[in-house]
Amino acid sequence: MPDAHTKYAHAEGLTFVTYTIDGKYLLTAGSNNLLRKFTHGSSDEPDNIDQTHRLNTGICGNNENFYISCEDGLVESYSIRNNEMDKLITRFSLPARDVAVTPDGYWVAACGDDINVKVVNTRDTTKHMVLRHHSKPIKHITFDPSGSLLACSSVDGVIYVYSLTTETPDLLHKITGVISEVDVDSEVSTRAAWHPDGRALAVGQNNMDIAVVSRQDWGIKKIFAGGHSNDVSALAWSKNGGFLVSGDTKGNVTIWESKNQNIVARYRYDGGITSVSWHPTENIISFGTTEGTVITQPEAVPSEHEKVLNLALQPAPGFLPAGADFMRLERQAEAKKEKAQKSRRGSVDDILNALDEENGDDWLVDDDGAGYGEKNENGKRKAVIPGLGMPSIKRHAYGSWEPDIHEPMQPGSTPWRGDRRYLFLSLIGFVWTVDQKTHNTVTVEFYDQEQYRNFHFTDPLLYDKAVLNENGALFSSPPGRGNPALLFYREHETWGVRHEWKTRLPDGEEVVSIALSSTYVVACTSNGYVRIYSLYGVPVMVYRQKHTPVVSCTSWRDYVMILGNGPVTSDGRAQLTYTIENIRRNEIIQNNDAVALPDDAIVKNIFFSEDGNPMIYVSTGVLLVLQHWRNPGQARWVPLLDTTHLDRRIGGKKEETYWPVAVSQDKFCCIILKGGEKYPYFPRPLLSEFDFRVPVSNPPDEDESKNDAMSKLEESFVRESVLVSLTEDLIEHTRDADNERIEVVRRNISIDKTLLQMLALECKEEDKQSKCLEIVGLMKQPRTLEMAMKVAEKYERRGLVQKIEAMRDQMEED
Repeated sequence: MPDAHTKYAHAEGLTFVTYTIDGKYLLTAGSNNLLRKFTHGSSDEPDNIDQTHRLNTGICGNNENFYISCEDGLVESYSIRNNEMDKLITRFSLPARDVAVTPDGYWVAACGDDINVKVVNTRDTTKHMVLRHHSKPIKHITFDPSGSLLACSSVDGVIYVYSLTTETPDLLHKITGVISEVDVDSEVSTRAAWHPDGRALAVGQNNMDIAVVSRQDWGIKKIFAGGHSNDVSALAWSKNGGFLVSGDTKGNVTIWESKNQNIVARYRYDGGITSVSWHPTENIISFGTTEGTVITQPEAVPSEHEKVLNLALQPAPGFLPAGADFMRLERQAEAKKEKAQKSRRGSVDDILNALDEENGDDWLVDDDGAGYGEKNENGKRKAVIPGLGMPSIKRHAYGSWEPDIHEPMQPGSTPWRGDRRYLFLSLIGFVWTVDQKTHNTVTVEFYDQEQYRNFHFTDPLLYDKAVLNENGALFSSPPGRGNPALLFYREHETWGVRHEWKTRLPDGEEVVSIALSSTYVVACTSNGYVRIYSLYGVPVMVYRQKHTPVVSCTSWRDYVMILGNGPVTSDGRAQLTYTIENIRRNEIIQNNDAVALPDDAIVKNIFFSEDGNPMIYVSTGVLLVLQHWRNPGQARWVPLLDTTHLDRRIGGKKEETYWPVAVSQDKFCCIILKGGEKYPYFPRPLLSEFDFRVPVSNPPDEDESKNDAMSKLEESFVRESVLVSLTEDLIEHTRDADNERIEVVRRNISIDKTLLQMLALECKEEDKQSKCLEIVGLMKQPRTLEMAMKVAEKYERRGLVQKIEAMRDQMEED
């Protein structure tokens, strides 16, 4: 086994280490006023980052920033890219003792001798939460893998677990009798190390053993025993949770296999172990010691056990793999039923009946109300497409085939992750639900809390869809527990008056998608029906959508847009279609036209912009608007932004994706997802905005300044032309307001100004006269043509001046 590499990084005293998420750097802090950044795998000297204070007490980070706490009471952020201090996160009047950051990098928690724990937003440090339920100082803090729970280890031997999913944090549980009482400056660690699957945490005990505490009941699930004869001072799980490493105050290190709590390796180093960090992708562990040294142990896990490191996420000790509990119960239920069936087959008739039913599906239990157990008029069970509750294409005797359909999608919602999910995210506010085993709890919060009042309620019906707008909130629940599917509309409370109503759908019908506008409630169901109600619960119309199964719907004012699965194409995939209808006029505007999707792409969100233009955001990272959608047969999907070409992502600068929320004031509003995340999670992340930029051309090289300027002007011309056409359509088909007409004039002026700048660039070239004339032909005002003549005269393009003059005269005559 290779020898460990020892680096003398800091002065004698507590030393703290952490790898960046990508494993590129090892960051260290110690008792001197120097921070160090080691490049992994390099023998070069580390980068040094100077501080103005000493005695650091904690370090954490991601790929962009790292955070330190110190005895001066400061908690600071540093940039990994430029090795400089970024900002002051927060300040304590007494020494700070630890710091932790959420996996998405949006929140930093810090604790100290001031007793209170602060959770601060890294983008806007004025936004923060304060945890106050403990009466003694907190020594260690750690976020769970989702970032929604924070474990705070107090010096009085209690672990306080907080939920951070609301702006007022909740104390979930106090874990007592597991960790010992310690001093704030003790080398002994009482840190709660969350297992990567989030179902348990590990802590050192006063008998030198390590306890695994279950999140289900907060009791001890397993014990890692016999590994140390001195107090445990550091703990860390491997990236996949397959191993646990522990160090003690005398420099002894033990590596355990999580599954059976067996010891697979032991090491001994000089000095007490003060911190430990696994490399995220390699079999390497780094330690900080009381000697100020940083020790890196290659091939830390012996080769005969190393294969476990390469496995997917492993379950926490004492737990089955995720989903295995349900699978085991299902197998037991099937075995029990089969045994009961065999005991009843006593006669010839019973045997014949059993043979006839052998390929049946009587074992299916319709526990989620999706229609799996329903029978048709002949007593046969209906075939069901999973997740839709919709009859599938009939299977034939030899082989089977079914089309590749677009799965249903509720705009603004996320799937379950752990025990919670967002039901709706928008610029108005957000709705989320928490699974409480026997019921759910639903919370609605608004950004403008002066105008709207937040609310929270217990949900025994298990609402799974929600929509929020300026007037009210709409919810729907699936059938189950003896209840049919239900719609619930709740008007926002104003001056103490609030209107609400509920309606139940017919038995066997399930809500696929819901929408809420300023005038109507829309529900698309599993039977292919579109059900429309007034805001006071009056049913306005019911009709069957032509293309089913329905995928999603959204609405604005009197309009509703519905997505459905259309004809099956040659590759076996159903074409995604859309229909737009004016409900008040009972008029179909666009009838089952195709949604412009590239191969293998799916729609991530659909919505109307604040100006009433249908938008979709697809999985390829492109935002599209439906241009000329009020004119039957004239609508087309136009890209307004390709997020893969954002400046922040060129050259691999940022590895991130974007969760679409809305479009407002010519900006794409979204949530930035990092670290491979697919959906936003808790605590609630901040919204980000990106300006529209139509993908007209590939950005030129840096040395091509003229081409760069021209490409920007060309993009601006195309973008403004699209936006002005949208406003002109709005004016033509609605009661226009003065500000809308002013907007058209402003955009036309902007277009002409852009064309003049393009003309000036092209006039510099001798062989671009035809293109110059074409640019002039796009100008819309005589005054702009006069300015174009001056531009041509400046560059001595006499022939061009004459042609422009003729065009101006013709425009004035017309």
